Amino acid sequence: MNPVSRKMLIKRLKKFGFDGPYSGGKHSFVKRKSLKLRIPNPHGSDISGDLLLEILKQAGIDKDEWINAI
Repeated sequence: MNPVSRKMLIKRLKKFGFDGPYSGGKHSFVKRKSLKLRIPNPHGSDISGDLLLEILKQAGIDKDEWINAI
């Protein structure tokens, strides 16, 4: 999986029905129904492919769905 910017991550998660980001302590988060998903702040660098896969797993989004949602 290719790295992605935080801005792009949030934009694409919104296509999957997430709202936010909201401020929440150390990390901001997005919400969809009762699911709260933490969004990392990589401080200027991109979110790695491995971390992106973990985020998608927590969000219940299949890798192929993510790729096809461009």
